[in-house]
Amino acid sequence: MKKTIQRWVGTGTALTLVAGLLAGCGGNDNTQKPDTAAPGTAAPGASAKPFEGKTLNLVTANHPWADAIKPLLPDFEKATGMKVNVESFFEDQLTQKLTVQFTSGSATPDVFMFRPLQEGKLFYKNGWLQPLDEYKDKDAAYDFNDFSKSAIGSTTVEGKLAGIPVITEQEILYYRKDLLAKAGIAVPKTIDELTAAVKQLHDPKNEMYGFVARGQRSPLVTQVSSFLFSEGADFMVGDKATVNTPEALKAFTTYGTLLRDYGPPGVLNMSWPQAIGIFAQGKVAFYTDANSIYKNATDPAKSKIADQVGFAVFPAGKAGSKPYNITSWGLAMNTKTANKDAAWEFIKWATSKDVVTKTQQKGNPGARASVWETPEGVAGFPAELAAVTKESAKIGVDHDRPTVISVGEARDAVGEIVQKVMAGETNIQPVADKANQALQAIIDKEKGK
Repeated sequence: MKKTIQRWVGTGTALTLVAGLLAGCGGNDNTQKPDTAAPGTAAPGASAKPFEGKTLNLVTANHPWADAIKPLLPDFEKATGMKVNVESFFEDQLTQKLTVQFTSGSATPDVFMFRPLQEGKLFYKNGWLQPLDEYKDKDAAYDFNDFSKSAIGSTTVEGKLAGIPVITEQEILYYRKDLLAKAGIAVPKTIDELTAAVKQLHDPKNEMYGFVARGQRSPLVTQVSSFLFSEGADFMVGDKATVNTPEALKAFTTYGTLLRDYGPPGVLNMSWPQAIGIFAQGKVAFYTDANSIYKNATDPAKSKIADQVGFAVFPAGKAGSKPYNITSWGLAMNTKTANKDAAWEFIKWATSKDVVTKTQQKGNPGARASVWETPEGVAGFPAELAAVTKESAKIGVDHDRPTVISVGEARDAVGEIVQKVMAGETNIQPVADKANQALQAIIDKEKGK
């Protein structure tokens, strides 16, 4: 899924810095043992500034999370004695820069932002991601178990922890509060209820459409994934492609039929900007997509229905409600860095409870369950959306696309199934069989079979 860096808006404002050193929520009193020191602080008996004179090179995306973390860096530098140099790039430039540097064997950057489901497998296979398993449990105050299991699943490759989540996303249901209230329709809790409500509110003669979502071949794959999981299916199970099972066909058919029969004109060519754009214009009753783009529908400057947008947990299918809950951006350590301890100290600090609270207050959804339970942690989101996000994180699945290196090729193969449904194909089994064969070939090639 193409995650654009403009999704989280309104977060460029500088954070208000708090006095004192940034410490993790595990406390920082004199009774702490050396291995339980809070992130960014020194353990008793250790040097007050354990990384005095060290310089750390950090590369980020031009992303609101980076905007939120930068004003906090002076506190980290003061606490550790470390100097952090930051470079930021647009999404595609970032991937290109990292690829060039790592291919040449560069020891910098020491720490970098990356997209786990888009490039994690490739980076790990190439030996560019330092496994963090030996670091995560060193400090009890860090509380690694506080992270959402599915978000950690996104950053785990071949059983190894390849990064730490900084930004998560979940697929949710957007709906028009006013339309549902007027029609006396309850917020759908199942896919069958959603389908019935979509039919009831579909009124194309008056330019009101029942449903919209991504219809483009590759972009739609990430959003049909929650339909797939909720019907008890998946793109692959182990090393076996499974997009041609009866459960998978049901999910693809449901999604494609909703778009074909109840979507607006041109939906076949829509990715998320076009889909949420027409929803924000007040022409659609229901919309499914990532929660991360919600401000495009709630910002009065962009939306005609800003005060009428509702948020709900993805509706349940045969297997229950199983939306994706993924890490869209994580922090990783360069395998070749000469400053591994310093690099981990930064990652530990940047993903500590205290710092996640501060970045989340600026609208950057983190992966720590405890932060979502605090008033400060949910302050940057509409109350209904915060509740939906918390619930989705508990029940979510850790991927939203086939987990292969050649992810673009795999998405094209799967997306064709849905597009055939949208085009009116009545028997999609042959199409699904062909897509399954193509996906299996990708899997086998990457496994060296």
